[in-house]
Amino acid sequence: QVQLVESGGGSVQAGGSLRLSCAASGYSDSRKYMGWFRQAPGKERERVAVIYSPGGGTWYADSVTGRFTISQDKAKNTVYLQMNSLKPEDTAMYYCAAGPSYNGWRYWGQGTQVTVSS
Repeated sequence: QVQLVESGGGSVQAGGSLRLSCAASGYSDSRKYMGWFRQAPGKERERVAVIYSPGGGTWYADSVTGRFTISQDKAKNTVYLQMNSLKPEDTAMYYCAAGPSYNGWRYWGQGTQVTVSS
């Protein structure tokens, strides 16, 4: 059984930083995509950042490029999202996801709330 557990969300003022973590268990495929998505109230879910294993290639939404960094610790089977220079428009529920392809997000975490105040 695959489980993704996010942590690290919280409230921060604009310009601040947060680091989200996603601990994956039960998903041992060597080739997989791990990603972060977010959804704000009344808005569609948005793909934020993706990292591919084993190559380590990454992708970012234009809205976060240069401010967010996705990384992974393979030994811990954990993916991180370092978020710097946060803006109020980054406020959303952030979800971790995993799957066998870039558009095949098979597994989802429960989400962690990020709130950025101006």
